[in-house]
Amino acid sequence: MQRIIGRYNGTESGPLLICLAGIHGNEPAGIQALELMLKMLEIEPLTNPNFYFKGRLLGLRGNLQAIQAGKRFIQKDLNRLWTPETVAKCKRLDASQLSPEEQEIKALLAIIEAEIEDYQPDRLVLLDLHTTTATGGIFTVATDEEESVRIGIELHAPVVKGLLSGIQGTTLHYFNNRNFSPETVAVCFESGQHNEPLSVNRAIAAITNCMRTIGCVKAEHVENRHDELLIQYSKNLPKVTELINYHTILEGDQFEMIPGYLNFQAVKKGEVLAHDKRGPIAASSDGYVLMPLYQKQGDDGFFLVRRVEGF
Repeated sequence: MQRIIGRYNGTESGPLLICLAGIHGNEPAGIQALELMLKMLEIEPLTNPNFYFKGRLLGLRGNLQAIQAGKRFIQKDLNRLWTPETVAKCKRLDASQLSPEEQEIKALLAIIEAEIEDYQPDRLVLLDLHTTTATGGIFTVATDEEESVRIGIELHAPVVKGLLSGIQGTTLHYFNNRNFSPETVAVCFESGQHNEPLSVNRAIAAITNCMRTIGCVKAEHVENRHDELLIQYSKNLPKVTELINYHTILEGDQFEMIPGYLNFQAVKKGEVLAHDKRGPIAASSDGYVLMPLYQKQGDDGFFLVRRVEGF
């Protein structure tokens, strides 16, 4: 299995769009979407002589070892390790001295930094593709940067703000102007349930809309069906939400989410959402439940968000 899914170069220099999929090894939809997208880009100029692409698209597989094992991670969640301390360790030490997920960081950064050096982009955009264990809604996770929120909104899925204050060490924490020399922005897209066929289609639509938003392709070359697919699935969902709180699972907690919760399902303060060895776990306030945990691996039991007025 190769780290690089593929790359596509435009006729003009421009942004470097890195699409990262499979950071969690049990989330195949983003990988499949990138494989299909790169094939479609190769064919597009043949069917549409006026097709225009500015910049470069690079598709990467994230946690190769976990993808091969069909598991979220091998030892530690790769999307919780992108801290300055861990990244510095990964760069300093030989791969043989690193844990499986640290080896993945070392390999990913080597490719990304070499790509930046080779292409010399005017800006770097990271689109991190994910899926969830629960069904019920798609969404984007944005940083606090205005450009990240703008891209997220243009993906036509609810934008979740403030999520990065609850967790640490995600790709969105690391891919910013402090760590990369070109202007850098990152956004995460959750396209649906892990094994739902439409999760692949929605990830393709998100990649397409992201390319349009950052100027890789012209708006007139993007088919309406990409917008329609995302808008339809986001119908009646809040456009922008923010984190209220989230439940962290500690080792030995025996956490068990009550079955049947969906992404963006409305909950009331005091509603019992899960149980652990200490007893029932209730919602701290009214809001929407997000990413309820229905898999064995993971330290985040669930997130609670609320609608942001004015969007």
